[in-house]
Parts: sequence; structure tokens; C-alpha cells
Amino acid sequence: MIEHMETIDEFLAHRTADVEEAVRTAAADEIMPRFRQLAAHEVDEKSGPHDLVTDADRKAEEYLTEVLGKLLPGSVVVGEEAVHADPMTYEALQGEAPVWIVDPVDGTRQFVHGDPGFCTLVALAQGGVVLASWTYAPVRDQLAVAVRGRGALLDGVPLRAGSPAVGRDLEVATSHPYYTTDEQKRALLGLRTAGVAPRPCGSAGLEYLAVARGELDATAFSWEAAWDHAAGLLLVEEAGGVHLTLAEEPFRITGGNVLPFTAARDVATAHRVLELLSGGVRPTVARG
Repeated sequence: MIEHMETIDEFLAHRTADVEEAVRTAAADEIMPRFRQLAAHEVDEKSGPHDLVTDADRKAEEYLTEVLGKLLPGSVVVGEEAVHADPMTYEALQGEAPVWIVDPVDGTRQFVHGDPGFCTLVALAQGGVVLASWTYAPVRDQLAVAVRGRGALLDGVPLRAGSPAVGRDLEVATSHPYYTTDEQKRALLGLRTAGVAPRPCGSAGLEYLAVARGELDATAFSWEAAWDHAAGLLLVEEAGGVHLTLAEEPFRITGGNVLPFTAARDVATAHRVLELLSGGVRPTVARG
């Protein structure tokens, strides 16, 4: 079992290209051949009609689980589809072993409808700290990689989130109405004010990439699933951005966050978004 952070540092110094190859291969072999080619029997509902899973999700996660586990002996994998099958799998985030956090198709709804706005997300964490992440948009053939303390790159070019332009409306991607409670909808209504331009999010991973690129000013999300957030939050951090919950603490992938939370291009923007989200609405502490 990998026990020392130095060993993981060595892995990240020399093996990130192997992870990149695994992510690209999963997309090339299991996801893209099914894009706009899905048969009805290859799509299933999970919790409801807006929560979908496809054969592409399952097969890509199976491939990544096998390959990533071999790349880093002693590591475990927390994948979206594995957790759906066995919720106890999620508990690995609380353990000491290195954890691969995998969302094989982030934006399955878009994928099913033939929309190119989806990506594959992989993050490596230990002790609740995200150490590295890979965000791959296969239709665009764009790969963003972040390593804690070493910056973020998109196709080899450094990412900088920067700050919003003075006098321009803040563009904020928010939790989609399909996936929000009434209380969360009320909180998000706080963003409907002068100087802010909110819109429902698409793939969370691609929204985080947009923040890291300075193309989107902030997100405002109300759910905790680590596979949706781990990769993108590190990407934003390493591009110079920030993420904060309503308790004004960084988002924790291990859970128990005060929601909603934001990822933003800079601290001032994050505080502005939180101020609007908290206007008269009691914050929610997520459980489980």
C-alpha cells in the first residue's frame, strides 16, 4: 500500500502522462464510438428521467477502474457508477489510501441528446485533499491537467482565471433546476439581480474549466458528489481561482459542506456570489 506522500509526489512527477493516456483511451474506445449512436437499450434511468446512465458510462468507468488501480498500487477507485451500485464505495474518500475519483461521462444528459458538452473527469486525492486532476473533453479533444502546487494546463498551455471585467455582468453557472430542492431554488434566486447573469449549468467539469480559463466568472452549485467537483475545483484553484461554501470555507470532497457553494475567478467574486446566495435563506449542511 502507498503510505507516504513522497511516493505520490514521485508518481505525479513521472506518471501523469500515463493517466492522460488512460483517460484518452477510455474516451476513444468506450465513449466516442457510442456518441450519437446510442440504442434505446443502452440508456437507463437511475433516480429519475433526468438522471441517466449509458453503456458508455459503465464501460469507460470499468476500463479506468482497472487501469488506474494498476498505475498506482494500493490506490482505490470511487466511480460514479460503482457508488450507484454500492453506496458504501463512497466511504473510501474518508480513508487513508490514495483515491481515484472518476466520472466517466460528466454531462450524461448532454451525451444522450447528442450534445458535445460532456467530458471525462479523473482526480487523485488522499486524506480528503485533491492532488491532481484530468478534465478531458473528447469532442473538442481538449485536456486540462492540474497538479496541486504546480499549476493548471490546457493542452500544455498555462491556465489563468484572472478577474471579471469591471462594469460587466457576472456570468454565473448554477445548479440546474432539475436537480434542486425548493430551498435551493430560493437561494439561487438571489443571483437574479442587477449585475449578475445566471444560467443553468451543463457539464460541471466543463463549467469549472470555463472558470479556470476566465470565460465564466463563477459557479453556484448545491450538491456534493465528489466525482462532479474534485477535478474541476483543483483546476480552478491552480488557475488562481477560489472555491468557498456558505460557511466561507473551501469545499470539502469528503462532505459536510454548507451549501450552496461557489467556485470563482477571484476572492471578491466568490464573496459576491455567496452574499447573494445567502440573502435571507438558511444554508443547508449536506449530510451523507
